[in-house]
Amino acid sequence: MMNECVLVVDDDREIVKAIALLLEKEGYQVLKAYDGMEALELVAEQPIRLIIMDVMMPKLDGLSAVMKIRERKNLPIIVLSAKSEDTDKILGLSMGADDYVSKPFNPQELAARVKSHLRRYTSLGDINAQQQADEIHNGRLCYRIEERTLYADGEPVKLTATETKIVDLLMRNRGRIFPAEEIYQRVWEEDAFAPENTVMVHIRRIREKIELNPKEPEYLKVVWGIGYKMEKI
Repeated sequence: MMNECVLVVDDDREIVKAIALLLEKEGYQVLKAYDGMEALELVAEQPIRLIIMDVMMPKLDGLSAVMKIRERKNLPIIVLSAKSEDTDKILGLSMGADDYVSKPFNPQELAARVKSHLRRYTSLGDINAQQQADEIHNGRLCYRIEERTLYADGEPVKLTATETKIVDLLMRNRGRIFPAEEIYQRVWEEDAFAPENTVMVHIRRIREKIELNPKEPEYLKVVWGIGYKMEKI
């Protein structure tokens, strides 16, 4: 099996070099880019499995690049930024990133996050799997378990790997309320530390893709003070 390919994007060449060395030691193949435009070219040409993307870059900033990549690809994206405020984190996640790591970062933590996201992405299986087995129907929604694909009104919903795992959890447990901490632990497969904003942003993005009126959701409900659930319809 080929080594999984990770793209590292940052206009600081020393940071790119340091991350590349770290990931190569872990056995990954690393591609390097130094601005958003270069990143888009590599994503179009190479079999990249995960992206680590800085926010502040020339030519095309990281968040704009994430949005453009999301139009075509569902691969995991970890955003790197010197900004650690919650608003910046939420912005990054709402643009389509799966995770957010603040600079200066702990190398072991970054490597662990890369491993976790790749494991989760791989475990979702081939989206074009030949035959679906069981299906979970819920009103306008149909979740095909083998495909790991959600359909709304018969049309496939374009979800990221992280969103798919959240949908998988909630569709399999319709009606059950999950605290944000439990969703985070099950989906990110690590202990939760103040996970509310991260989970909230992903729930909001899923709502925008499946609800007729995301402001008055029919399916993905918040139970104030407790957590989230997929309404059984």
